Parts: sequence; structure tokens; C-alpha cells
Amino acid sequence: MSIEVANESGIGVDELALISVARFALDRMDIHPQAELSLLLVDVEAMTELHIQWMDEPGPTDVMSFPMDELDTARTPDPEAPGPALLGDVVLCPAVAAEQAEQAGHALDDELHLLTVHGVLHLLGYDHVEPDEEREMFRLQNELLDAWRELAPSARTVSEG
Repeated sequence: MSIEVANESGIGVDELALISVARFALDRMDIHPQAELSLLLVDVEAMTELHIQWMDEPGPTDVMSFPMDELDTARTPDPEAPGPALLGDVVLCPAVAAEQAEQAGHALDDELHLLTVHGVLHLLGYDHVEPDEEREMFRLQNELLDAWRELAPSARTVSEG
């Protein structure tokens, strides 16, 4: 699985952990092992522009997802099914995440792991507009994060993917 990270936020983050949690979530969701994902970390100004442009909402947000290919091509295929897909981009704003982490009483890394999984699930078609959708998405998000965190730190390395 190819996961690229571009950190344009000006804030140092553990990029390898973001790749690891994203890869773990995609593996657990049976996404083709050769699928491609991009993680982009941006500053408040860039996230504000994206949020206004794509969601028509003011101010920055913590995470946005921009799907690329059809989801059907990304699922683990039958021998006859199409190959891997370009899943899309997950855009994170570490400055907003830092504020949320402080309010929640946990570390920035924990918030970014959560937001990465959240963004990946959006790419896979999950949403939280309706209460039932929200319960399902957040349940799955928590299950994935808990399972990833239970792994020994050495098992969470990127080289295993």
C-alpha cells in the first residue's frame, strides 16, 4: 500500500505513525494492498481556504477527505476484479488538532491518529450526517484505533505493510 505524507503545516508530527494507523485501517477494511493514499498536513490558512471552497463553511476544520477513484476498485478484489485504486487525499490541520487535543485532555499525536482514521473512513464512504451513520462510523473508528493501539509499538511500524 502506498501512503504518501506531505507536511506543509509547519508543525512537526510523527509521520510514520500516521502512515501506520492509516495502513492498519485500510488493511482492516479490506482495501487492496496496492491502493494509494495521500496524507497532507496543512496550516490554518490553507485549511480555512479548503473548508470555505469545498464545504462553504467559515474557518478551519480538523480533517477533510477528498476521494479520487470509485470505492469498488479499492476493495480487495476477486481474481477477476480491477486492480488497486487511488483512494484520495486526507487533509489534516495539526494546529486545529492541537487545540482539540488540549480540550480533550490527550496528546496531539492521539488526536492526529483519530483524525487520520476518521479521514480514511470518509474516503471509504462513511459519513456522520445522520445519527445512525454517526454511530456506525464512530464505533468503527474507535474499534480501529483501539486495535491499532493494542499492537506492540514494534508491530505498528510502517515496514510491515
